[in-house]
Amino acid sequence: MDRMLRHALALAHAVIEYARIEGDAVVVGVRPRKSHALRCPACGGKCACYDGPPSPGRRRAMELARSECFLEYRPSRVSCPEHGVLVGAVPWARRGSRLTRGFEDWAACLAVRCTASAVAGPARIEWHAAGGIRTRVYAGLEAARGCGRFDGVRRMGIDEASCKKGHKCLAVVAGHDRGCLIWAHEGCGREVPGLSFGGLTRERRRAIEAAAADGARWIRAPARRRRPNARWAMDPFHVVQWMNDAPDGVRREGWQAAKGAARDATPRRSRPGRPKKGEEAPAEAKAPKEAAGSIKGSRFALAKNPGSLTDAQRARLESLKRKAGSRLFRAWGPKEDLGAVSRTGTAGEAEALPDAWLHDAACCRAAPVVAVEEKAHGRRAGIVAAVEPGIGNGRAEAIDNKVKVTVRMGCGLRNTDDLVSLPMLRCSDCRPRLPGRQAAKKAA
Repeated sequence: MDRMLRHALALAHAVIEYARIEGDAVVVGVRPRKSHALRCPACGGKCACYDGPPSPGRRRAMELARSECFLEYRPSRVSCPEHGVLVGAVPWARRGSRLTRGFEDWAACLAVRCTASAVAGPARIEWHAAGGIRTRVYAGLEAARGCGRFDGVRRMGIDEASCKKGHKCLAVVAGHDRGCLIWAHEGCGREVPGLSFGGLTRERRRAIEAAAADGARWIRAPARRRRPNARWAMDPFHVVQWMNDAPDGVRREGWQAAKGAARDATPRRSRPGRPKKGEEAPAEAKAPKEAAGSIKGSRFALAKNPGSLTDAQRARLESLKRKAGSRLFRAWGPKEDLGAVSRTGTAGEAEALPDAWLHDAACCRAAPVVAVEEKAHGRRAGIVAAVEPGIGNGRAEAIDNKVKVTVRMGCGLRNTDDLVSLPMLRCSDCRPRLPGRQAAKKAA
């Protein structure tokens, strides 16, 4: 019976003294083996006994069939030369927890995939206890790694993910070498990037070769100061997004102007409804009305690549070219030229393209395009560097979306530790495993 209980409850370094049934629960009396007794919970070192065992304490273990199970033990206090007098550590539970390791690992596997209330039901715990479980499991997995989060990182991407209402963000750092989330912190600002790199040694900061981010200044300025040797890359997606918004702004201005001209040219009628004979719009009002109709609904036709246009969208562009004038097409042309920079094969081929594009955009008389040219002029080197494979911020953007889905799915984040531990357990390489399950082997 003792052997069966040790196997079922994963008690590798414990001795079972008794087992009894109390109501609907099973209570198992245990004690650690001599080799694992009188250990400091902070450092794990062997210590002297400070005083005798107090009243027995219980820790929740994995259920046995349909019944709750508790491990009962009288822990002694130990005297550590470094950390003082503390309650001795036990091999079946983490420090400061009233739950066993196996129970916390099982609950953490559910907590990263379900809401806090969904975990509370099967685990028979309060919903807010799921956050503490995630925090302790992640701290244990991080300590078991034996190395820092930034060890071996050469290329990374920095981004922010929305986590709460009111423009509350979570700063995330993704490692392109490991393909996962390596660091997260609540908030965004100039001091946040310094928190991730402030504790790194000089050799680790110099080992970082490239970093990618969007155009946010709170990311670029502190990160470049902390890592002066790293190449800085501007995410091509955001640059193209800026340019996609520029023709759309010109389109809205043209549509509003054509709509206003048609309204001014149309005489006002005394009563609403269908115009009577002789009250139709004059001929001079038909041209602005047709121009407004051709501009309206052309947003996606202007934003898509020419090779992806449908027949209807291609016909709409031709109609705009004939009826809307050349101002809208002066804004649409630089968009396609900028997209050609990110589609080049190497950084050497893309070196000469931004100069021609900056000249054409500066000469364009459309204010939205000139505004994009001013933003891109100071980021020219980063735009060219992002052409090299592996430096773009696409992986960080993908992890950003996964973090947002994970945070919204949690529905029970009470503090910063809960907010950070949830995406780290799901999106980093420190992922919890079900008790008794072996790690899945990666395909060759």
